[in-house]
Amino acid sequence: MKEKLVLSVLVDNVSGVLQRVASLFSRRGYNISSLTVSETENPLFSRMTIELYTEPENFRQIKRQLIKLEIVKKVSQLNDDSAVSSELLLIKVQAKGVEKKNAILAFNVKYGARVLDVSLDTITLEFTGTSETIDEFVNYIENDFGIVELARTGITSLERGAGSFTDDVN
Repeated sequence: MKEKLVLSVLVDNVSGVLQRVASLFSRRGYNISSLTVSETENPLFSRMTIELYTEPENFRQIKRQLIKLEIVKKVSQLNDDSAVSSELLLIKVQAKGVEKKNAILAFNVKYGARVLDVSLDTITLEFTGTSETIDEFVNYIENDFGIVELARTGITSLERGAGSFTDDVN
């Protein structure tokens, strides 16, 4: 039975890192379901948050393979107890007419998405939350209103507590 694995990977902030890490996964037949990368508070490093589904017995092997890459400085497995996670969604919703727009805005009271744009036929919303909450939001919009277009960032996470992931890395 496959389970969700979320890794926080600290890497050198240099060109080619994304390709090297992604190719490690593809060579071993692992499909990355979500990948976000950005520079950390220390410009020497970037943080990759990688989500994939695999058998639990593969968790340790994946972490060992990553740490073998000289560009990888640190790997940490994240879960709901050890980390806070969020995802960003931009969604353009069919909203022709005042009645439809009001219905979307009334629905949105439950979720609190920000309205970014209103046109004659659409409303564009920005929503952040857990992957599960975003899935729920998207399903409701799709079934009750219709989606014109959407974009999701994928999961990004930080470990809980006072320290930084880069604290003990030179």
